[in-house]
Amino acid sequence: MGTVTRGTTNPNRLRRMDRWIAATHGAELRRAGDPVAIDLGYGAAPWTAVELLGRLRTVAPRARVVGVEIEPDRVAAAKPYERDGLEFRHGGFEIPVAGRPLLIRAANVLRQYDEAEVAAVWERLRARLAPVGPHSRGGLLVEGTCDEIGRRHVWVALGPEGPRTVTFATRLGSLERPSDLAERLPKALIHRNVPGEPVHAFLRDFDRAWAAAAPYASYGARQRWIRTVRDLTADWPVTDSSARWRQGEVTVAWGALTPRY
Repeated sequence: MGTVTRGTTNPNRLRRMDRWIAATHGAELRRAGDPVAIDLGYGAAPWTAVELLGRLRTVAPRARVVGVEIEPDRVAAAKPYERDGLEFRHGGFEIPVAGRPLLIRAANVLRQYDEAEVAAVWERLRARLAPVGPHSRGGLLVEGTCDEIGRRHVWVALGPEGPRTVTFATRLGSLERPSDLAERLPKALIHRNVPGEPVHAFLRDFDRAWAAAAPYASYGARQRWIRTVRDLTADWPVTDSSARWRQGEVTVAWGALTPRY
C-alpha cells in the first residue's frame, strides 16, 4: 500500500531522528521480548536501515530492524546487506511483518502525498504498532522530513492513541533563525505555516526568542539555543529538558501545534 518515492537517501541523513529515538524510546525497546523496528521507505540504498540497527543496539542490544520498500528492485539491491538483526522486505503501509512492531520510522515518505491523505496513513500505521500494556506506552511511529544531509529535521511522534509531540532538530552551526526549519515541516504541518495557524505562531515566537537571546551567541550557538528554548517554555508546552536542547532539539506537545480545520 502506497506509492513509490524518489528514493533519494544519504548515509547519516537520519542521525538526529535516530539519536532522539534511542534516547526517548530505548527503554521500551529494552523491555520488549522481541523489539522490532521498521524502517519504512528506506529508499534506493539501505544505509538508513543499517544505521538504525547500529544506533538502536547501543540502547537495546536485542533490537531487530526490518527495512520495508514498495519498489522491488530496491529490496533486491538491499538483500546483500542483510545480517543478524537486519532484513529487507517488499511492502508498504501495511507493514509486512508478523506481530506488532515497537517502532515504525517513516522519514521523507509522506512529503510527496497530499495533506488530506496524512491522517489515513497515520491511522493505518498506528494500528500496526505494539499496543499499550501494563508497563508500556506501546509502539512509536516517528514520521517527518529532513534535508538531504540531515542538518534540519522536523518529525511527529505518534503512539497507538494518536499524535504526541513534534520535534525540531538542527545542526546549530548552520542555523540563521529557527524558522529556517519551516521548510522541513512534515506534510501534516508544512501547508499550515500561515498566519492564524498554531505552527506559524510557534515559529514566530521561536524567532523572537532567538533574537532576544542574541547576547548568548558570544558563548556559542548551543548556549543561544538553550536560552531561546528556555524562554519558549513560558508560552509553549515544551516537553523535553536541557539535555535534549543541548543536542539542537526542542520537542513540543502536538496539541499546541494541531492544525485548525
